[in-house]
Amino acid sequence: MNIAEAQKEIRFHFSGGFYGQLVSSVLWAISASLAAFASPTIAITTLVLGGFLIFPFTELLTRVNRAPPISRENELSALGMQIAFVLPTSMLLLFPVTRYSVSLFYPAMMILLGAHYIPFVFLYGMRIYAGLAALLAGGGVFVALTCGSRFSIGAWYAAAVLFLFSLLARAIVAKERR
Repeated sequence: MNIAEAQKEIRFHFSGGFYGQLVSSVLWAISASLAAFASPTIAITTLVLGGFLIFPFTELLTRVNRAPPISRENELSALGMQIAFVLPTSMLLLFPVTRYSVSLFYPAMMILLGAHYIPFVFLYGMRIYAGLAALLAGGGVFVALTCGSRFSIGAWYAAAVLFLFSLLARAIVAKERR
């Protein structure tokens, strides 16, 4: 199996990342709501712990929607697993950042998430992930520098960007399937 075939198989299985980004956007929106109406601690805990459920929920959605399977010959699935472990490992950086200022949690998380999406350009063979990475990381920097007193703004921004990109990715793959 060549790289283009492997990317296409991954792209079709995950509908271009639609399922994962949809689950992520819902999680970020829940966390944003909790940040706005409950407490930062509950909001942060929800996003961090809920993040470990993104892949299982994504896989559930692919099965419910009868996504085409990923063949055993597809070595990009191993890359997908490696990418999945980069974000939780890099999240250790959030401890000192949040200890310094809890208002920097969401912007820092947005920057880490943006960096996490860069390898998706290759994994899915879709350049839109470079745009998603830039919007999340750049948005994180912007929020950190300009919206310090509004704790939940970064979470709302990330939820919206992830949701819009989930729809865009799905549309791109739907067009490719036709």
